Amino acid sequence: MPDARHQRIKEIAGNGAFDVIVVGGGINGIGVFHDLAHQGLRVLLVEMNDYCSGCSAAPSRMIHGGLRYLENGEISLVRASLIERDRLLRNAPHLVRPLPTTVPIERFASGLANAAFSFLGFTGRPRPRGALPIKLGLMLYDTISRKGRMLPRHRFRGRAATKAAFPALRPTLRFSATYFDAWISHPERLGIELVSDAMARNPQALALNYAQVTHADAGLTLTDTETGKTLPVSARVIVNATGAWIDESAATLGARLNERLVSGTKGSHLILDNPALMSALDGHMIYYEHDDGRVCIVFPYLGRILAGSTDLRVNTAGRTACSLEERDYILGALQGLFPAIPVTPDQIVYAYAGIRPLPVSDADFTGRISRGHAVRRLYGAVPQIGMVGGKWTTYRAFAEETVDLVLADLGLARRASTRDMAIGGGAGYSDQLAADLVAEQGLAPDRAAYLVDLYGACAAAIAAFCAKDDRPLPDGPMTEGEVIWAVRREQALHLADVLQRRGPLAIRGLLSLPLVTAVAKVMATECGWTKDQTHAEITRFLSDLATWHGVTLPDPEGTHP
Repeated sequence: MPDARHQRIKEIAGNGAFDVIVVGGGINGIGVFHDLAHQGLRVLLVEMNDYCSGCSAAPSRMIHGGLRYLENGEISLVRASLIERDRLLRNAPHLVRPLPTTVPIERFASGLANAAFSFLGFTGRPRPRGALPIKLGLMLYDTISRKGRMLPRHRFRGRAATKAAFPALRPTLRFSATYFDAWISHPERLGIELVSDAMARNPQALALNYAQVTHADAGLTLTDTETGKTLPVSARVIVNATGAWIDESAATLGARLNERLVSGTKGSHLILDNPALMSALDGHMIYYEHDDGRVCIVFPYLGRILAGSTDLRVNTAGRTACSLEERDYILGALQGLFPAIPVTPDQIVYAYAGIRPLPVSDADFTGRISRGHAVRRLYGAVPQIGMVGGKWTTYRAFAEETVDLVLADLGLARRASTRDMAIGGGAGYSDQLAADLVAEQGLAPDRAAYLVDLYGACAAAIAAFCAKDDRPLPDGPMTEGEVIWAVRREQALHLADVLQRRGPLAIRGLLSLPLVTAVAKVMATECGWTKDQTHAEITRFLSDLATWHGVTLPDPEGTHP
C-alpha cells in the first residue's frame, strides 16, 4: 500500500467523525468535496472504484452551453451552462479549450415548432432542424453569453461557402453555421486535480478511492476494499453523489426512497484513427443530426477523432460497453456525413460507454430528457442529500448548490467561493510554459509540450520530480517518473488508473503489451505487489480493455491470457 494512502487510513482510524461524508467520486461528488474543503469542514470523500472512473469517464468531452437544450425550452440551463463553460475556460485553461463547432444544414424552416411543441408537453422525436430555427437558436445563444463574452459570435454560410469551407461534407447541404463552445482534453485529470487541490487547501479533507461506506444498526462503516479493513465513521450529513447508482446506494446509506430518482440513458463513443477525416474537419467539431433525429458529434481529439454518441434507455446502472449496433450506428452516421471518406471499424482504436444519470422522465424521445440537475433530501438514519442529474459543464454550480444546502443544515456561513478559483495546473498557466521547461530544465521540446498539455502549470514540478533516474517507457511518451508521481501524489493504485485516467495513453490508442508490462513493473515496486499480483493486475487490465473498450493488445509470446 502506498505510504500516502496508509497515512489517510490511519487518520480516519484515529478520528472517524466527519462533518460531511461525500459518497461518490465522480465529477459531481469531487466538486462537492472540493467546495466543502474550502469551507474549512472536516470532510471525507469515498469512491468505490477510482475517481472519475464511472459515468464521469464517459462524457462526450464537450464543455458547452447545450445549443439543443433551447429546443426543449431550457433557457435557464443554457444560461447556467454558458456561465460555467466560461469559468472553466478561465479556471482550467490547460484542460478546457475553445472549440469551433459547425452545424451542417439541409433544410430552411423545418423544426421551427420544436420548442413550441416542447412547451406544450410534446416529448416525441423532434422535426429535422432547418436554417431558420438554428439561426434563431444561435442568436439567442450569443445573446445569453454576451456579458463577459470569451468566444466569438456565430456565423452563417450559404451553399457555396459551406462547400468551400468543408468540401468533404455531403453535397446536399444548403447551409452551415459555426459557433464556439469548448472541449476538455483530459476530464479525469480535472477530477484528480480538484481532489489534490482540496486536500492541499484543508488538511481535514480526506479522499479515499477503492473504498465503500455502508450503514447498519451500529452506524456507518468505511471499508478499504484494497485490504478489506473496516473502520467506524460518522457524519452530520451525507452527500450522495453516486449518479446513476443513487437509487441503490441511498438505501445502502440508510435512506428511505418512495420513488426512483434516476432514469439513465447509455451513451457510447468511438475514437478513430482516420487522417482523411482529421483533415476534413479542419479543427472543427461537426454537430449534426442523424436520420433518427439524434444529434451526433465528431471532432479532433488528441490526435485522433472522437465520434458519438448514442442515447439508449437503460433500466439498471452498471458498467457497460459500446455494442456492435451502437458502433455501426455511429460509423453509419459519420459515413453519411462524409460520403467520400471511408469510415470503417478497423479505424477504431478505442471505444467507451457510460450511463447518463438523468432525472426520471416519461419522454418518448431520450433527447427530450432534461440535462439539468436537482438536489433532493433523502430521509434516513443520517441526513442525506442526493444529487440527481447534472453534466460535466455544470458540475461546479451543482456542487455549489449542494454545499449551500449542507451549510444551511449545519448552521454555517459560506467562507469561500470556487467561482473564480483556478484548478490544478490552471494556476499560473501560460503559452510560455513549454518554452520555459526547455530553457530552464533542458527538456526536449516535444517532452516539454507533452508535459504542459497534460499537467499545465504543474509540469515544471513534475519534470523536476522525474529528473532523477527517470527512464522512458516503451512505445509512448510517459516515463517511469510519471508513474511514480501518479502513485505517490495522485492516488493511482491500479494499471487502469495510470493508463486510462492519470494519462491518456489508452484513449489515444497508444498502448502496447511492453508498455503495460513496464508500467506494472514500476507500480509493483511502489505498491508492494508480488509477482503473482503483478501478473494478475496485467491480466485483469488486458481483459477489461478487451471487454469494455474493444482493445486487444498483440501478445506474440502468449505470456498473458
